[in-house]
Amino acid sequence: MRIALLTYSTRPRGGVVHTLALAEALAALGEDVHVWTLGRHGDTAFFRPVDPAVTVHAVPFQARDDESVGERIVRSIDVLRAAFAQQRDRYDIVHAQDCISANAALPCLRTIHHLDHFTTPQLAACHEKAVVDPYGRICVSQSVADEVAAGWGYTPTVIPNGVDAARFAAGAGDAAGREAWRERLGRYVLALGGIEPRKGSLDLLEAYAALRAADPRHSDLTLVFGGGETLFDYRDYRAAFDARARELDVPVVITGVLEEDELPSLVAEAGALAMVSTKEGFGLAALEALAAGVPVVARDLPVLREVFGEAVVYATTPAEISLALGKILDAPPDPSAGRDLAARYTWVRAARAHQIFYRRVRG
Repeated sequence: MRIALLTYSTRPRGGVVHTLALAEALAALGEDVHVWTLGRHGDTAFFRPVDPAVTVHAVPFQARDDESVGERIVRSIDVLRAAFAQQRDRYDIVHAQDCISANAALPCLRTIHHLDHFTTPQLAACHEKAVVDPYGRICVSQSVADEVAAGWGYTPTVIPNGVDAARFAAGAGDAAGREAWRERLGRYVLALGGIEPRKGSLDLLEAYAALRAADPRHSDLTLVFGGGETLFDYRDYRAAFDARARELDVPVVITGVLEEDELPSLVAEAGALAMVSTKEGFGLAALEALAAGVPVVARDLPVLREVFGEAVVYATTPAEISLALGKILDAPPDPSAGRDLAARYTWVRAARAHQIFYRRVRG
């Protein structure tokens, strides 16, 4: 099969990481895979090298300082659609990974990673159309599939993510890389992604500050946000986060986008990873941490219970998150259960399930 996978960015967001890993796994199974994306910020390639068996098409997309988020969404769809339309007839399968690329590629298949509630009219319309109009739907967890069924009456096929467990396990053995992070950051709790409402960043900040204040053993702890970039405008939330961090007088490090080879050792050196998102589709970053032997505190969401079972510690309120972080920092759990769980989620398994799905929808 000749397969087109579409995503909206070249930068390391969860859906982009998923797209590239799936593309490479499908190519390894003998499929002819092309990944289409928007090349924002002058990007002509993805944030990491991509297996040469996968063909990458980065459509130029120039930034405009004078446009709103809604206007940027509409233009993103239009630019990607215009470029992709010239070649879409070459593909047996067209599979979009987010609402922007789905709107650009319709008619198509769609992976619904998680559901959002947007107030920007253009984003809300993009989200709705990308759920309703595809002719086939995949979800990466049963919990999200159940939300789709409850909200729209569809029954998506569930295909869980994979994780590159070996890469993050190797990060645990990267003594030089871990030492470099330790020298730069000291002891730290890690969150992966941007400062966003969905990520629960303010809740994590409050929990971390409370832990430092309550227990002198953790007064040297730093909160680190690794990587993360978003298309959306969270400037007001970020300003509130920065203001609250100043009020609390606690050290926060925001690394910005990381080089690909920096991430495994950053994760492995963390005392704990915090995934306190208010919404998740699967929780890939937490699986990466477990593969590296790092304990995880996760927001108590049905989807994370589904994926992680008892391999992580759950908490909901900032007070609960603070207590949970203190617990696993003081007495880290045996990492073997988390490592075993991560090893069971492979991209090869995910790719084979996609092949079956593609053949079914082709008839």
